[in-house]
Amino acid sequence: MSETRSEPVPGTEAAEQGHPRRWAILGVLVLSLIVVVLDNTVLNVAMKTLADPEQGVGASQSDLAWMINSYTLVFAGLLFAAGIIGDRIGRKRMLLAGLVVFGAASLLSAYSTTPDQLIWYRALMGAGAAIMMPSTLSLLRNVFSAKEFPKALGIWTGAVGIGGAIGPIVGGALLDHFWWGSVFLINVPIVLFGLVAITILAPESKGSQAKADLVGMALSMIGLVSLTYGIIEAGDAGSWTGVEVWGTIALGVVVLAAFVLWERRIPHASLDMKLFKSTRFSASSAIITLTFFGMMGLMFFMTFYLQILKAYSPLETGLLFLPFGASMLVFAPLSNTLVNRFGAKAVGIVAMLLVITNFAVTAFVYEADTSVWVVIALFFITGAGMANLMPPAMNTLMSSVPREKAGVGSALANTLRQVGGALGVAVLGTIMAQSYQGHIADTAPDLPAAAQESYSATYGALETGVQSGLITPEAAAQISQAANDAFINALHTTAFAAIAVGVAGLVIIALFFPGRQRREDAGAEPEAAEPALAEV
Repeated sequence: MSETRSEPVPGTEAAEQGHPRRWAILGVLVLSLIVVVLDNTVLNVAMKTLADPEQGVGASQSDLAWMINSYTLVFAGLLFAAGIIGDRIGRKRMLLAGLVVFGAASLLSAYSTTPDQLIWYRALMGAGAAIMMPSTLSLLRNVFSAKEFPKALGIWTGAVGIGGAIGPIVGGALLDHFWWGSVFLINVPIVLFGLVAITILAPESKGSQAKADLVGMALSMIGLVSLTYGIIEAGDAGSWTGVEVWGTIALGVVVLAAFVLWERRIPHASLDMKLFKSTRFSASSAIITLTFFGMMGLMFFMTFYLQILKAYSPLETGLLFLPFGASMLVFAPLSNTLVNRFGAKAVGIVAMLLVITNFAVTAFVYEADTSVWVVIALFFITGAGMANLMPPAMNTLMSSVPREKAGVGSALANTLRQVGGALGVAVLGTIMAQSYQGHIADTAPDLPAAAQESYSATYGALETGVQSGLITPEAAAQISQAANDAFINALHTTAFAAIAVGVAGLVIIALFFPGRQRREDAGAEPEAAEPALAEV
C-alpha cells in the first residue's frame, strides 16, 4: 500500500500535476459519495411501504420519523470527529472503514423485521457515512494539484446534486418490482466495488500528527448531536416552545461555545479559530449554511406540493427533481472557469439570484394549477445557481485549511451543510405549519385539531374518514379544496422567508466575495491561483 503525507513536494512535477491516477480516483470517490447521498433520498419514497404491516414493517409515524432522524443525528454528530481522526490515521483507511460500516448496515437494514431494528441500523448507516464522507474530499485535495482541485471539487459537488435527484427514481423503480429491502440492498454491490477500487487506486495520506484533541472531539460530538436533535424536534413538532426543543438546542449551543473556548486555548486545536478572522473564509461558511438552509427547507415542501396536491407518484416526483441534479452535474465542473473569468463576486451574485428566482416564483406564481413545466424549468435554474455557489465557497473553505488538516476542512464544510439543511427544514417547517394551521382553521373549522396540524395530516384524516363512511364524498371534496388553498397560502408565506435568507446571502456575497482578479495579478504567481475564492 502506498502512503504519502498531505504536503506535496514543492517544485516537483508531481506537485504540479497531481497523482497519475487522480481522475480514476475521482470517479471512485464520486461513486462512493453518490451511494451515500442517494440512500438519504431513496428512503423518502419507501415510507408508505414501510408503514404497511404486511408489505413493510408496520412502522408508526414516529418510527418513520426516527428512521430518518437516527441517521441524521449520528451523521451530524460524528462528521467533525471523523475528519480529525482521518487526518491522523489515514484518509484512505477511514474511507474503507466507512464503506464497510455503511455496507454492513445497508445489508442489515434490508432484512430488518421490526421498526426498532431498522432505526438502529439506519443509525449505523449514519455512522458509516460520517466516517467516509470527510475522507472523500480530503483525498481529492491530496491527489489533485492546486490548479485542478477546483474542477475536481465541481465534479464532486455535481455528484451530490445528481445523487439526491436520482434517489427517488431508483427507489420508485425498485419498489415497483421488488420488496422494500431492495432500496438498501442495492448499496451492497456498489460498496463492494468501491472497496476494491479504492484499495487498488487510491494512495494513503495522513495529515497532522500532533497530540490528539480528545476533549475537542468529545465537545463537538455532544454539541452537534444536541443541537441537531433540538432542531429536528422543532421541525417535527412545528413549534420551538417545548422544553425538549429549546432545552437541547440551548445545551448544544453551550457545549459548542465551550468547544470554541477550548480550541482557542490549546496549542493542538482540532480547528484553528483564527480561520474565522478571514472574511472570505467566514463568508464562504455563511453562504454554505444559508444556501442549504433555504434550499433544503423549501425543496422539502415541494415534495408535498407534487405528491399530494399534484397527485404525482413517488417515481414521477423523482423524475421531476432530475433536472435539478442534471443541472448541477453540468454546471458545477464549469464554475471555476467562470470564477476565473468574471470573478467570484459576479458569479456568486448571479448564482444567488438564480436560487432566489425559485423562491420568488414559488411566492408569487405557484398555484394549484401551475404547469409542471414551470416546476421543471425552476428546478433546472436552481440547480445552475447551486452549481455556481457551492464549488467556489467549498474551495475557499478547503483551501483556507492547511493540507495536513484537509479532513477537518471537509468535515466542517459537510457539517455546515447538514446543520444548515436541518435548520432550514425546521425553521421553514415551523412557518409552514403555523401558516397552514391558521388558514385551515378558518376554512375548515370542523376538522379535528389533529387533522389541522399539517397538510399531510389533513389528507390522512380525509382518507380514513371516507373509507369509514364518516365523511361524505361531497364534504371530502370541500375539505380537500380548503386544504389545498391553505397549503398554497402557507407555501407562499414560507417562500417569502426563503427569499429573506437568499437576500442575506446576496448581501454577504456582494460585501465579502472578491471581484475579478486583474490580469497582471493573475499571471504574477501561479501558486497564488490555487483557490478561485481563497484568501491569498
